[in-house]
Amino acid sequence: MQEHSQVIIDFVRQNHWWALPIVFVLAFAESLAFISMLVPAWGILVAIGALINMSGLVFWPIWLAAAAGAACGDWVSYWFGFHFKDRIAHIWPLPKYPDLLPRGHAFIERWGIPGVFVGRFFGPLRAAVPLIAGILEMDYWKFQLANVLSAMLWAYVLLAFGDIGFEYLKKLF
Repeated sequence: MQEHSQVIIDFVRQNHWWALPIVFVLAFAESLAFISMLVPAWGILVAIGALINMSGLVFWPIWLAAAAGAACGDWVSYWFGFHFKDRIAHIWPLPKYPDLLPRGHAFIERWGIPGVFVGRFFGPLRAAVPLIAGILEMDYWKFQLANVLSAMLWAYVLLAFGDIGFEYLKKLF
């Protein structure tokens, strides 16, 4: 998987005009139920963040692409949960992770809307929380508010971490 990640990073470095759609797709995949378990996109997003100053990319459009991708991924997961409810537990790969849905359910029951916001920042919960919010028929607009705001912060943190981290390391060496 590391080889694939490096290919994507190198491609963005050489083809700046592809940065926005690639970042959107990576953030979407990272936030989409089921797919997020297969695509380690957060690491690539941090690496693309490191490319921003180094390659002359502009931070804000890339940030917006990442935020939009993450919000869309959660929205699709919510929709999927809302429409397929109990059948979801039998869809691959959830049978391999039998405690993921109950843990996410308990998390949402305990934290509600703030749980949607916070869940974005915790690995396996990132994609499970919106799915479960849909299953539980959480208020759509409250979910979307938490979804969009958390996507904006999450995207900023990942990209800025790469950007600031690279600048810091450059000063050290």
